[in-house]
Amino acid sequence: MAPRLVDYLTYEPDDSGILWIRFNRPDRLNALIGTAEENGTVAKVGEYMRAGDDDPAIRVIVLTGAGRAFCAGADLRSRAPEDVTGPNFPGNRGDHDGPDAARQHFFHGLTKLHRDISLIRKPTIAMINGPAVGAGMDMALHCDIRMGCEKTRFIAYHHAGQIIENGGSYYLPKMVGLGRALEFAYTGELDAERAHAWGLLNHLVPSEKLEEATRALCQRIIGVPPLVQWVGKRIMRAALDNSLETTMTLTSNAGGILQGSEDAKEARRAFAEKRRPVFRGR
Repeated sequence: MAPRLVDYLTYEPDDSGILWIRFNRPDRLNALIGTAEENGTVAKVGEYMRAGDDDPAIRVIVLTGAGRAFCAGADLRSRAPEDVTGPNFPGNRGDHDGPDAARQHFFHGLTKLHRDISLIRKPTIAMINGPAVGAGMDMALHCDIRMGCEKTRFIAYHHAGQIIENGGSYYLPKMVGLGRALEFAYTGELDAERAHAWGLLNHLVPSEKLEEATRALCQRIIGVPPLVQWVGKRIMRAALDNSLETTMTLTSNAGGILQGSEDAKEARRAFAEKRRPVFRGR
């Protein structure tokens, strides 16, 4: 099912099987529209990604930004427009009352919506063409792979007087080690070269080659059976919080199931016949 489109986030599937989702407020460095509302940018990212996940023609989902920034995070200088936050908009989660309002706002809004990215079964890539700030950084960290250039920067929430949210607090220590993660938490900014040296960026290429390199990686991904990717991704993400014994059980069960899949048979036939395989995700 196609998502309901908004002009501040574009949905661009191409013929090769790549879905390009772009933050599209270049005049505001792609700052978010709204915060936790159902029609705010963060919610729309989740909606767009779920639509791509459900589309059999899509093999890889790329999240990036229009112009010179990836995403500047929350727009601290302006309120969201009425069509996002108005009282008649269904499912508005931006307004909470009482002493627990802040927790409700983050947990039932931003926290839930960021989690949508981590649950996508297909490969996800953040093509970080410029600064990734606050919630923009968290969304990039929730993606499977990060492509960067010399213009890439990771900037935390310090300018807003807040701690790093779910993407950073959960993934950063696992990606770069506790000491480096705490250094970033204490300083609030990381440039492209150090992010790549720490392993936060999978690839660091010149800005003029960023989309070309991302497309090339997508094509390599598309050449592998999708079921292998989907199952492998879910097991690896589950393994972050599981024991070796549990992970071995998961891989053993998955291996037997994949062995009889149509894609596995096609992969073996194509290898024997020295031709390019045609996978159907079955």
